Amino acid sequence: CNLQPKDAAKMPESAWKLLFYTLSWSYGIYLLFFTDYPFFYDPPSVFYDWKKGMDVPMDIAIAYLLQCSFYGHSIYATAYMDTWRKDSVVMLLHHVVTLTLIAFSYAFRLCWGKLRWVSCVSWDPRGPLNPPCSLCPGRFWFRLYWFPLKVLYATCYSSLQLVPNIPFYFFFNALLLVLTLMNIYWFLYIVLFVAKVLMGQMQEVNDVREYDVEDSKKT
Repeated sequence: CNLQPKDAAKMPESAWKLLFYTLSWSYGIYLLFFTDYPFFYDPPSVFYDWKKGMDVPMDIAIAYLLQCSFYGHSIYATAYMDTWRKDSVVMLLHHVVTLTLIAFSYAFRLCWGKLRWVSCVSWDPRGPLNPPCSLCPGRFWFRLYWFPLKVLYATCYSSLQLVPNIPFYFFFNALLLVLTLMNIYWFLYIVLFVAKVLMGQMQEVNDVREYDVEDSKKT
């Protein structure tokens, strides 16, 4: 593709994430809109008839397996394989939080993990922050509007109304709130990119998370 060496080095990472996010996004769309699960239109429904040790449907178990294995791998990949960026430490923290949320959700048959992928019908904020994708209004709509409206409302309020003694309430909600703060953090990078473009400070499309030459020498 006649890529510059810097871009060619990032191509495997970007191609892999594009492939996985496309597949996981498509599977999430299938579960939310082409099955009988009412999670998207009625998020509190994940807490209806909840009981300890309840069975996990196979199609949802597959979603858990795919996401859990991906984020387990992502911890290693972010630390040792991917291009190191200004937000890489935050990305590592995100992967640990997400993996913990998914694994504990499945282990204790709780519904917090299912609610998390209610918000995952847009590109993942930890993926390549390519400006054309990042400027898509869907990122704001899904991550900073629907996630609090549908997910946090259901987990923070509806869960206690439907299951007053639900276990690990503060633990899971703390993890989801941390993810919300990270969504805000990454959105600020998008705002920074737009501001630099509007003020003429960027002559070409670059990832504002990456270190410039001087920063790289210091790093």
